[in-house]
Parts: sequence; structure tokens; C-alpha cells
Amino acid sequence: MSRFRSVMGIIGLMLMLNVYLVAKAQDNGTDSLIQLLDKANEDSNKVNLLNQITAADIQSPSALDYAQQAITLSDKIKYSKGKALAYKNIGLHHFIKSDFIRADENWRQAQKLYAQIRDEAGLANILNNLGSIQYNLGNLSSAIEYFFKSLEASQKASDTLRTVTALNNVGLIYMAKPNTHDLAIDYLTKALKLGGRIKDSANMGLSYVNLGEVYYEQKNDSAALYNCFRAKELLHPDDEILPYLLNNIGKIYSRKGQNDLALKYHEEALAKATEIGSKLFMAQASLSMANLYKKQNLQIKSMRFFSKASELALEIKAGPELQRAYRGLSEAYYATDDYQNAYRYSNLSAKLADSLYKYAADSMQLKYEVGIKEKQIDLLTKDKDLKDLELKRQKIAKNGLIAGLGLVFLIIGILYRDYRTKVKTNKLLDHQKAEIEGLLLNILPAEVATELQQEGNATPKYFEQASVLFTDFKGFTRMADALSPQEVVAALNECFMAFDDIIDRNNLEKIKTIGDSYMCAGGIPRADPNHVMNIVRASFEILEFMRGWNKVRAEKGLSSWELRIGIHVGPVVAGVVGKKKYAYDIWGSTVNIASRMESAGEIGQVNISETLYELIKDQYDCSYRGKISAKNIGDIDMYFVNHLKKTEVEEVELTKYAS
Repeated sequence: MSRFRSVMGIIGLMLMLNVYLVAKAQDNGTDSLIQLLDKANEDSNKVNLLNQITAADIQSPSALDYAQQAITLSDKIKYSKGKALAYKNIGLHHFIKSDFIRADENWRQAQKLYAQIRDEAGLANILNNLGSIQYNLGNLSSAIEYFFKSLEASQKASDTLRTVTALNNVGLIYMAKPNTHDLAIDYLTKALKLGGRIKDSANMGLSYVNLGEVYYEQKNDSAALYNCFRAKELLHPDDEILPYLLNNIGKIYSRKGQNDLALKYHEEALAKATEIGSKLFMAQASLSMANLYKKQNLQIKSMRFFSKASELALEIKAGPELQRAYRGLSEAYYATDDYQNAYRYSNLSAKLADSLYKYAADSMQLKYEVGIKEKQIDLLTKDKDLKDLELKRQKIAKNGLIAGLGLVFLIIGILYRDYRTKVKTNKLLDHQKAEIEGLLLNILPAEVATELQQEGNATPKYFEQASVLFTDFKGFTRMADALSPQEVVAALNECFMAFDDIIDRNNLEKIKTIGDSYMCAGGIPRADPNHVMNIVRASFEILEFMRGWNKVRAEKGLSSWELRIGIHVGPVVAGVVGKKKYAYDIWGSTVNIASRMESAGEIGQVNISETLYELIKDQYDCSYRGKISAKNIGDIDMYFVNHLKKTEVEEVELTKYAS
């Protein structure tokens, strides 16, 4: 049985079935275990041996005989854990054969036994398996209820691996509907982080695959590609999920219009699926290639791969894939004016749709039967539990009445004293918390600060377009030498505080100051469609402030400080670095080019790149400077921004100012 199933493609339902998945390759091992069985004593070791034999040959009818022997011996020696494992094995046998009613009956017996002996790890395992039955039947609300219970039990047992699996499964359920995609991302990210702590690359790879799937459905292609490529790095080259992942990458590139890359990954998916012998993935990759060729109006190639997909899907009885292949062939033949074959495959597609509908109806009937069986078992269990509860209630009422009265006044006194202490403590803690949060918000964006508080770290984010501004004072070293350290710091502080007010007013994000250089950015940490205009307007306001500030200095007989500004726009990665003295920063070539814009500029001017010029040329009058050499980058087309073109807006002209 595979460790993943298909919903929105493939979403990887993991059953925590221990080592049973490799048992089919252990025939020789089974013989040696059976030989040991003849010499075993009637004790827990023999029960464990019987369970091992069952697991080693789980799909064989004889597995049920050995499991039943384990149950009988466990009853005789009162070994509940061995009995629970035997029921779990029987349930697994039926689950593999898709007999979900019997699987449910036996796993619920195991659940009851694990609960009685307080084996949280075993309970987590069974709850997850019961959720898997509901998931396979399409009953997602019941499935997620079991997965949450499995998560709770695995956390009680401090079982990190099962916790990761439960988190993944909860995320998988939330993937099924668009309005719960945010919840899916939350749980899959938690599973990813926890899997990273135990270096579980298989679970991490699967989490990345699922995250890529969610972002693809949300049409966030950049995030989808990032997660898909992270999954590709983690998954083993022979992992059976790899063809599906490669095919998904191809779909993303296809939607982005990058057909050559799309074809490359679809071909890799087909080759890898052929290598591992997965005919389902071979059919899916063939369908993707056929659709890509169809989009390019290459009908002959499209028909070849639709035909290949139909042959593979028909062989493995993959109904949805076969229907898509038939429909694709019908449309391709219609496009080439072969109406006879177009009608033939359209008819086959329609008949197959009827068959799939009947299959869905049968699944609904099976879901109903499993639900009825569960209710019957629940009623029997609840009836016994109610009787036991009534006896316990009578005993508790008798003893509690005697002891309760004596404790009431003591408890009231203790509670009142604790209440007064807690009120004082909570006031102090609230005050301290407010101070800490205020300090954190002074150095980090609100979204990043919240994520750090809740998760303990902040995930770096990729922004397709952000604007970056640098300022620098010309001849600062010379001016600083002429002043005392206190005067230098005071002057810088006065300027930078004014800059802070300006960027806040224009919805920009201060990044950092480096000596006499000031750096800010627009379009982060939240996307802002107006960030380009905001950052250019802010640069005008900064120069306007400097003119006024220098005028005051001149009146006092002090020298002017001459400022250069450079701006560039492009992609960046933003995040928090380090684990002490947190700092929000941005990285990428965009930052380097913005810095070169500043250093290649002139005092009193806003120097911008051609990329930014193309975005503002309709609103601002700019002067072309020509190609200017930038250190470590080469020649770059540069422009000075002069003033706004719109006559109804007051123009702010940028003119050089004398020191």
C-alpha cells in the first residue's frame, strides 16, 4: 500500500503502519519465524512472535489465523497490548483489501484496548488508521476528527514522528476545499518544522509537495515552485512520489507560459514513472504532455500522448485519467476534422462518466454501512459505560459528600488568596508584555514580530517586486572629522528621525542605517501596488527636508550636508536573520543595484535605474544620463527624476543645492 493517495492529484495520506509495508518481501523471514513458533512457550513472547508472523505476511489469508491465535493466547495470559496489536493486524489485512467495514470493526477493538492500558502511542496509531478509513470513503469531517484525536494522543506520548504524520494528515484534509487552504498551509508548515527537528526528510518532502499543491490551487506560482523544488531536494531519487512532483512542476511552468520548461519536467516525470513502474503516474504525465501539445495546437503529438495515457489508464482501471484521455482524444480529432473518431471518443468518455457516477454511488452506500456499524458498536460500548458510570457515581456521591463539606471552606480561603496574588502578578506581566511587544515592533514589521512570537522563528519570503532606496551624505568622513562625536551623532539622529517620519507617512519599511547611509524599501512585508510611487514621493520629501535643514544650519554658520539618493526596483528575499538582536533585512541583486544607483548619483538628485524609469515615466519627468559604470555590475542606464508631470499636482522640483 502506498504512503500517499490522490486528492487534487496526490496528497500523501500516511497510515503509520510501522514496518508492514515492506513485509511482502520477507517470505524467507516468515519461514524462520514459523520454525521458532514451534519451540515457543505460552507467554507474551509467543504472542509477539505470532504478531510478527502476521505482519510479515499481512496480505495472506493465513495472516488472519496467526492473528486469531495471538488473540486467544493474549486472553489466556491477560496480555492486552499483544491482543490490541493482533486486532490492528487484522484490520490492516482487511484495509489493504478495501474491506473497510471489517477493518473498522477490528481497529475499534484495538482502540478500546489501547485506551484501557493507556498506550498513547498505540492509540495515536489506531486513531490515525480509523481516520484513514473515513478519508478513503470521502467522509472528510469524520476523518479529520480522528486525525485530531491522533494528534492529541501522539503529543501525550511525546511521539514526534506520529505527531508529524497527524499534522500532515490534518493539513491534507484541509487541502480538499479552497476556503480551508490557509488552515492546510498552517498545519503542513507545522509538520514541516517538526519534521525538520527530527531530520525526517521523507515527511518533510511530502509536506513540501502538499504545500506546493495548495499554492498551485491558489495560483501562487512562485510559492508553488519554491515548495516543489524544496521537495525535490529532500526526496530520494527513487521515491515513488517523485514523478508526481515533477509533473506538478511542469504544470506550474505551463500555466506561466514557459512551455519549454513545462515539457522538460513532464518528460522527466514520464521517464521517472516508467523507471519505477508506476503506470498511474505514467498516465498522468502523458496527459500533461498531451494537454501541453494541445495548447500549442500540435494536434498529432497531442493525440499520441492522449492515446498512450488511455492505454495505461485502461490497463490499471484509472477511471478519472481514462475519462480525461478520451475527452482529449475527442477534442483533438475534432480539431483535425476527423469527426467520426471525435464522436467515438466522446461517446466513450460519456459512458465512462456514467460508470464513475455508479462507482461514487457504491462508495456512498459503503460509507453508510460503515457509519451504521460504527453506531451499533458505539451503542453497545456506551450502554456498558453508562452502567459503570452509574456505579462510580454512587460511590463518589457517598464519599464526596463526607469529604466535600470539610474542604469547601479551606478551598474558598486558598482560592481567594490565590486570586489576589494572581491579579497582582497578571497586572505586572501584562505591563511587561506590552513593553516587550512595543520594543519588538520598533525593530520588526508587525507581521514578522507576530510570527516570531507564535512560531519562534520567521519564514523568509520572496517578493516578486519591491522598491529599494539608499541615501548617503557626500564627504561624510571629512565633515565628521571636523565635528565632535556627540555633534555627529546628534546631526545624524536628527536627519534619520525625519527620514523615519517620511517613510512611515509613505507606507514604506525602514530596513537599517549603516553609518551615514539610510536604507528603506517599499512593497514589503506586505505587497503594495503603490510602493513605486510612494518611494519616489518619499525621496522628494527627504530632499525637501534636507534643503530646509541645511538652510537652518547656514543661518547658524554651520556647513551644509549634501545628500545623494538612489532607487531601484526588482525581486528581493526578506526575512529575519540571527537568533539574537533580531534584524529584518532584504537580500538580492536589487539591493546591490539600488546601492550603486546611490553611489553613482549626484547631490540633490534622485538617481534611478531604467527598470524604475519604465514604471514612472508617465507620471514623472526624468532626464536620461546615459550608460554609467556601476561597480561589480557593469554599465547601467540611469535617469534623474526631475518633477511630476501632472499639472494639477503641486510639482516638487529637484535642483542641486550649494553647500
